[in-house]
Amino acid sequence: MSKSFVVPSVQGGSGLGSRLRALRRLLLYVGLTLPLMPVQALALAFGWRLATKLPLWYHARCCRLLGFKVERRGRQSRAHPTLYAANHTSYFDIMVLASLIEGSFVAKAEVARWPLFGQLARLQRTVFVDRNSRNAANHRDDIRNRLRKGDDLILFPEGTSNDGNRVLPFKSALFAVTERWSGDRPLALQPVSVAYTCLDGMPMGRYLRPFFAWYGDMDMAAHIWHAVALGWVTVTVQFHRPIAISGLESRKVLSEQTYQEVAAGVAAALIGRRPAAGRAPSAPVEADRP
Repeated sequence: MSKSFVVPSVQGGSGLGSRLRALRRLLLYVGLTLPLMPVQALALAFGWRLATKLPLWYHARCCRLLGFKVERRGRQSRAHPTLYAANHTSYFDIMVLASLIEGSFVAKAEVARWPLFGQLARLQRTVFVDRNSRNAANHRDDIRNRLRKGDDLILFPEGTSNDGNRVLPFKSALFAVTERWSGDRPLALQPVSVAYTCLDGMPMGRYLRPFFAWYGDMDMAAHIWHAVALGWVTVTVQFHRPIAISGLESRKVLSEQTYQEVAAGVAAALIGRRPAAGRAPSAPVEADRP
């Protein structure tokens, strides 16, 4: 990944970021992560309850170490299983959502091959899917089986990350798991909006948001370095009212309804408002101005 990523010049502790701050945050992150990886591996191997509790604590701690303040809005589903459907801006979304949700992610297969992050994903029992594969039906069944066991899963229906200023249309095929649900317990689907809204308490506009949005072919190492060099980032996470799966005409209807809720939440957060109940835009939104 080699897309050029232009950033303002940073000198010492002044300007938009600090090399010293970035180094300190990354060292603390590595110092927390490496010792906990074998602990999580043991917890998974022996089926300890710790295997689901530790990631929640770990990601909440990582948010603080790397300078992210997570603002939770709305009521999170208490049903199990719940399929959470969220917009996708950056790899930081994983840390943010996992600090609030005791569940696993559905991710594209290539994530499993990423250095360090791939191993972390496996330790959180991520379901890896190859969306261009002929084995799509098998992947759908893998997800459905996990849900039938009562596991909560987190899905990014855009199929890719965006620039943080809008929500891309959702891919209805990713909702195939909800069709003809036959689990012992009802399946809850909860839309979730994630928006990177403020930097050091000041509203973040289009110029700064790409420091945290990771999309296209941006180089991940450079992106991480510049992001954690900045100050404190506020991330607004809105849990919307769960959608009843039964009675909907098709997965396309479900996908569109979920998209409407998520897009409305992102648009409202970017302009500093709470989403109006029952109202949502009908197309991808670009909510703030330069």
